[in-house]
Amino acid sequence: MTSSARTAAREAEANPAFRVTVRAGYAANGILHLLIGGLVIAVGFGAQEDSDQTGAFRALAAAPLGAAALWALAIGLVALGAWHLLQAFAPRRLTVWRRVGRIFTEAPQGLVFVAIGLVSASVALGARPRAEQAAESLSEGVLSWPIGGFVLGVVGLAVAGVGIGFVWMGLRRSFHSKVRSPDGPAGFALTALGVVGFVAKGVALMIVGVLVLLAAITVEPDTAGGLDGAISAVVALPAGPVLASLVGLGFVAYGVFTVFRARYARLDA
Repeated sequence: MTSSARTAAREAEANPAFRVTVRAGYAANGILHLLIGGLVIAVGFGAQEDSDQTGAFRALAAAPLGAAALWALAIGLVALGAWHLLQAFAPRRLTVWRRVGRIFTEAPQGLVFVAIGLVSASVALGARPRAEQAAESLSEGVLSWPIGGFVLGVVGLAVAGVGIGFVWMGLRRSFHSKVRSPDGPAGFALTALGVVGFVAKGVALMIVGVLVLLAAITVEPDTAGGLDGAISAVVALPAGPVLASLVGLGFVAYGVFTVFRARYARLDA
């Protein structure tokens, strides 16, 4: 990274307005998870809804002032993505291996948040995307490659691995390194929300990864899907509606935790 780029990155990180927008991005991510959690619970009770990010955006678009809310979410999520990318690539006093680890952990998060923010903006402009159909179409395209099954299998394992990481962070409470937990009952509540939320989101991501892996093994792209497909798979299980509702409550807990994270997030790392 050149000296001018290095300086620009540091100035962006220290900019008060940018840091406020990043905190707003955490709040936006929390609101998004609250919407997803509500949709998952509704699906558990028999509603025919898309229980993923695009379903949440479409539901928000139908609400009064929905377009304005979508633009606010888009700005916050893109800013949050930019923050993670700065954390990945802005130079620090790190060893080579720690720098590589930082890039592999922060850069994907940054790209995902930017992409979700752009989806929110597209819905505000009138688009009505469906993530489940897009995931199946993408899987079909990948499976047409000579090594498509292998590539899709690696993706499935990676997604499942991220899910395991979320579960591990929840059970180990290692998310405390990312937030300044308040003292007293508020700190206890934040910890409880973090544990439940991280575990629930991790379980959902693990199911998504398994579905993608099954699509690679069986060469059936319709098996692959996103969060909506994962929730549908849960609902189809014995006691599935109850399990889906519990996952939805977990997403609600994660959403509340992330809204609080907007206040308590460490932005000095």
